[in-house]
Amino acid sequence: MPINKETKSKIISEHQKHEKDSGSAEVQIALLTARINQLTDHLRSNKHDESSRLGLLKMVGQRRRLLAYLRRKSYARYLALTEQLKIRKK
Repeated sequence: MPINKETKSKIISEHQKHEKDSGSAEVQIALLTARINQLTDHLRSNKHDESSRLGLLKMVGQRRRLLAYLRRKSYARYLALTEQLKIRKK
């Protein structure tokens, strides 16, 4: 269940730092958040889909590591991104 091309390019354009940026921590976190939200909705209606649940847990862990990295490197960017994506902070 990948994100469609238009949605992905829109997310990248909203969070990129410069014109050719497609791999910064902010972009990766935003894309993971979109996939996590999509997969969470899928799992609400398909409660027994264990392989998707495992993929969701891996994505949440990857996003958590990227958020920890961003928090160490630039706390202001971390706060702005978590506010924009409505991610709870620890």
